[in-house]
Amino acid sequence: MDEVSAAREETRAFRGAPAGVPDDAAPGPGATSPREAFYGPNVGYALELYERYLADPDSVDAATRAFFEGPEWRRSGAGSVATLARPMTRTAAAGSNGRTAPPFEAGRGSRPGTPAPETRAPGLDAGDVIKVVHAARLARSIREYGHLDAAIDPLGARRPGDPMLDPATHNLTDDDLRALPPSIVWPSAGPEIGTCLDAIRMLREIYSGPIGYDFDHVQDFTERAWLHTAVESGTFRTPLSADQQRALLRRLIEVDSFERFLNTVFQGQKRFSLEGNDTLIPMLDDIVTRSLEASIGEILIGMAHRGRLNVLAHVLGKPLPAIFSEFHSPVQREPAPPDTGGLTWWTGDVKYHLGWHRNVRSGDSEIRVTLADNPSHLEFVNPVVEGFTRAAQDQRGRPGAPGQDIDRALCVAIHGDAAFPGEGVVAETLNLSHLPGYQTGGTLHIIVNNQIGFTTSAAAGRSTLYASDLAKGFEIPIVHVNGDDPEACIHVIRLAFAYRQRFHKDFLIDLIGYRRWGHNETDEPAFTQPRLYSQIAAHPRVSALYAERLEQRGVVTADGVRATQEEIESTLRQARDEPQAPAAAFSSEPGGGIGSIRGNPSVVPLTPELLRRLNEELLARPDSYTPNSKLERLLARRREALDREGAIDWAHAELLAFATILMAGTPIRLTGQDVERGTFSQRHLVLHDPKTGAEYIPLQHLPEASASCAIYNSPLTEAASIGYEYGYSVHAPESLVLWEAQFGDFANAGQVLIDQFIAPARAKWRRQPALVLLLPHGYEGAGPEHSSARLERFLQLAAEDNLRVLNLTTAAQYFHALRLQAELLLSDARRPVVIMTPKSLLRHPRAGAGLDDLVSGRFHPVIDDDCSPEECGNIRRLVLVSGKVAVDLATTRLPQADSARVGWMAIARVEQLYPFPDEPLRRVIERYPNLEEVVWLQEEPRNMGAWTYMSQHLPALLPDGVSLRYIGRPERASTAEGSQEAHAWEQERIVEAAFEGERPANIETQTQGAESGD
Repeated sequence: MDEVSAAREETRAFRGAPAGVPDDAAPGPGATSPREAFYGPNVGYALELYERYLADPDSVDAATRAFFEGPEWRRSGAGSVATLARPMTRTAAAGSNGRTAPPFEAGRGSRPGTPAPETRAPGLDAGDVIKVVHAARLARSIREYGHLDAAIDPLGARRPGDPMLDPATHNLTDDDLRALPPSIVWPSAGPEIGTCLDAIRMLREIYSGPIGYDFDHVQDFTERAWLHTAVESGTFRTPLSADQQRALLRRLIEVDSFERFLNTVFQGQKRFSLEGNDTLIPMLDDIVTRSLEASIGEILIGMAHRGRLNVLAHVLGKPLPAIFSEFHSPVQREPAPPDTGGLTWWTGDVKYHLGWHRNVRSGDSEIRVTLADNPSHLEFVNPVVEGFTRAAQDQRGRPGAPGQDIDRALCVAIHGDAAFPGEGVVAETLNLSHLPGYQTGGTLHIIVNNQIGFTTSAAAGRSTLYASDLAKGFEIPIVHVNGDDPEACIHVIRLAFAYRQRFHKDFLIDLIGYRRWGHNETDEPAFTQPRLYSQIAAHPRVSALYAERLEQRGVVTADGVRATQEEIESTLRQARDEPQAPAAAFSSEPGGGIGSIRGNPSVVPLTPELLRRLNEELLARPDSYTPNSKLERLLARRREALDREGAIDWAHAELLAFATILMAGTPIRLTGQDVERGTFSQRHLVLHDPKTGAEYIPLQHLPEASASCAIYNSPLTEAASIGYEYGYSVHAPESLVLWEAQFGDFANAGQVLIDQFIAPARAKWRRQPALVLLLPHGYEGAGPEHSSARLERFLQLAAEDNLRVLNLTTAAQYFHALRLQAELLLSDARRPVVIMTPKSLLRHPRAGAGLDDLVSGRFHPVIDDDCSPEECGNIRRLVLVSGKVAVDLATTRLPQADSARVGWMAIARVEQLYPFPDEPLRRVIERYPNLEEVVWLQEEPRNMGAWTYMSQHLPALLPDGVSLRYIGRPERASTAEGSQEAHAWEQERIVEAAFEGERPANIETQTQGAESGD
């Protein structure tokens, strides 16, 4: 919304325009009169609109323009304001920062140097009108910029201030303000506020106290008005009772004592202390309490390592002995299952990366609180917990689109002040907040603001005034609060929670504190910030400050505080002295932990009749739907495809697989970049009515379905999208969750999520994701950015049976791979699956399937050549390939089928690369008793693709005397050629090399592990 539109919206509000009435409609009976409407801030709004009108009458809407030209505006007295007000220059308008203010012009509509005609309203003193307007502008400035002078820094750092907060900037004195009624600036002011001066001072206390309200960037007038009303009414600043104050103090003492105890007992060990931002814990406590009252079922928390141990102990209820045991032995190894060959699949993680969960009860209400595991990649947990939350909110047990109950779960994201503006995944995740397939009904964000990042000061770490300023671009209300004022922090949480419940949008709290120690407890911060840490060393702890405040109020006594401290310290000592138990004794496995799920979903038996019926139902359209004629002709081919051998293409097989999976009661969530249509216009799962624009999703109207189906185009982002779907997969283990990249190498931008969450989740955290990554891969001359999904990276990450990596060549294989993944979801065999999907093979006849391939077939890790037993005896060379290049070889061999030199060569396709298919490959090799060499052929450069991986595993399968050889591109720094001509030459060279009777000089080889050059 532009500035004029925003002003029109506000004008409609104070003009009394009912909701839904067009801007150019005349006010109806009962509308607020101008004289009644122009009070408080509305005078300023009216003046600004009038100034715009004077400069350009077309800049305001027709009704407002007519109003300014009519008699009511003159009779109100406001019409004389712009013509009587003269530009005001303040020569020494210094704010709290000491800067000189620029001249302030009240009449921006007047041309410089041109005196405006003096048209006075009868019976109204022009000077009074000017003071009213300037007082209203002062109040508005306080509401907008008061945070710039708020006392939000516990260490008392100088604030920037703003001259607009100074009455002198507006040519106002205390006497001027004292002479005006408070309703001029605060219509809802109580009777205790006698004058405008009292109201201004009260507004300054509210907006420039320990809380800085920063939400002028919120464009929705209703939300902005609600926020200001909530702030000024004091609804969420209700004083705490004496019992509440004592409970808050006790909590702060627990938080502080825990950190001091760890520092004493485990000296020199990293713990990433919360000290300096202790009030985070009671803030989280309050979120839990209010969520219980609101009947929210789950709270999903994501945070980095700063303060995590304290959150685990006091919010998540992780037993203190469990936390202390991890200081003694942070990596807890457990016996490996008997079927893993002695592999240790639970290697663990450091104590300040681990998650936990807890069920909290209050009366008849119960809520589950989960803290997600997170590595040191700080903010990358943000999309993960958003995915957790959406999975908890979605209702997937019925056909059609999943329902969503946003009050079933609440997301809380705790950020670092340096990481929030510094890591791009934050912006990616914030961008999800309003998107249909990703919004979670409002996230509560808390920046734990240490005012420093490791050793880097804020001035060197961000280009914004506040660490929170990134959120302004997403219109998220922001409140900055002094971490040394616990009651102010509680008030802010209450406001944030109420806003989330009212508008179901994000809210951000910038909790400003400090870091009492270095980045970790082995670090010396005085090396880099000596003055700051001299100040911190002398600064009292928040528990001591609050205890002193309560003593002054007579709520507690010094002896009582000491007794509380001794009691808490005694509890900590007892926990330390408990015998050390193994890690398994303290196991906590939120959403999909190993061993938490059992049993396979029912498998729908396939028959030709079933697939034909499903196919017809998927081609049906409602009478109200107008089809796109061209698209319908393309899709209609699927009706006959089941009757022709090899006519079922990749997308058609996928659609039929999804249909059978939904019949079995397994929900499906498919997201990614352009997945609704498909990057290559192959999928068309979401149809669009060309007349109405309405969407129709056949899979959501399948009569046989017994579970939900969700299909969403993701934003053009990878890290947040992959993290979100990982989280969804973990928290909804019964669902088939798939994410597709537009091109496979786009997944590179989400590598942290792949490296740190998806691949090692079982080993580090005992989590069992089952996300399917669909990554288009294959060399078609599209250049280095559209060729490789970096297969080698996934093979490097593959170990301890943590993934399945597939490079498929037929639609039938894809069909069976999807069904297999669905069947394994609710078993301990569930794994993430990485599928190198094709591009040119999507419609290639050699990749098509027949109906019998789907009904009677199964997934094959390796597909052997179709040699007869007699022909197998003639084979001297076995070429092993994976993916699209296998079809290139097959189509090249067809014209040479009668050639003797081809008759001694067989081609086998390795469809599953990991887990390595030992037995299937061994059986293939044994079929060729006279084999002399095995060739691994690939499109990718030698240092990429699967060669390095296969060269480690294949030699053990080869009989004595059988050599191993490589054919493919040489080692390169870039994945592929940027020239179509160069690509074609390379592809031809690689394919032809497979058919050479003698080893070409330009083909690199390896014989039983010994390499030779070109």
